[in-house]
Amino acid sequence: MTQLPQTIGFVGAGNMASAIIGGLVSAGYDPKRLCAVDPNEAALAKLQALGVGELGTQPGPRFQSCELVVLAVKPQFMTAAAEGVKHHLCATAAVMSVAAGISVGALKAQLGNSGLPVVRCMPNTPALVGAGASGLFASAEVSADQRAGIEGVMSVVGTTIWLEEESHIDVVTAVSGSGPAYFFAFMEAMIATGEKLGLDHQTASQLTLQTALGAAKLATQHSDSVGELRRNVTSPGGTTEQALASFSQDNLAGLVDKGMQACWVRAQEMAKEFG
Repeated sequence: MTQLPQTIGFVGAGNMASAIIGGLVSAGYDPKRLCAVDPNEAALAKLQALGVGELGTQPGPRFQSCELVVLAVKPQFMTAAAEGVKHHLCATAAVMSVAAGISVGALKAQLGNSGLPVVRCMPNTPALVGAGASGLFASAEVSADQRAGIEGVMSVVGTTIWLEEESHIDVVTAVSGSGPAYFFAFMEAMIATGEKLGLDHQTASQLTLQTALGAAKLATQHSDSVGELRRNVTSPGGTTEQALASFSQDNLAGLVDKGMQACWVRAQEMAKEFG
């Protein structure tokens, strides 16, 4: 395992924090070296089952020695969360935020430290099953060791990619952050049409989900591009060609572009709203 931070504190105990903590524990990280703070005691109870060392509605003594603090709260709760922990960060701590739309500068301001090492992370929901994709951006204060440790933390829930420009976090939001929902919507449509053509719901769902899983697995493991894989399965005059021609006639690529652009614009708007 990559050299991970000796102690890690989580602010927020929701799905993403639970996914990261679960991944760390499964990878062999000692849960006693983890801390979590959340006003929701029910959320904390779920982490107690994983053996997390310190849990509370307020930061405890161990939290103040954490080498990495993960801000795993929704953007609208970040100001309150930062206020609750900013006086409990150790001098050498790095902070990673998984909240959309809050800039490095805004995070430093909310935490009251302009020299704080801060990493912004845009994960996605497949992290819940260890198959996530996370884009990471580090402020200039983040050391090489801190970068390596944070990459190691996020690697337990999937793929990590470092970004050179903070603005690219908004692009990551449009591609992978919101991306799972695009695929879910396409799968919903395939299931509905399968039923319309005569299959029962269970059969249509099973075939659609396995096809999506298999296509993604083939694309990630094959040396050919996704375009070449598409061409390989598209026989001239065949059934697949007819389906793709219909998609093209209805401008599927244009619809995807329009939707992703709308997501990207909203991410930029959120950055203005939340700092």
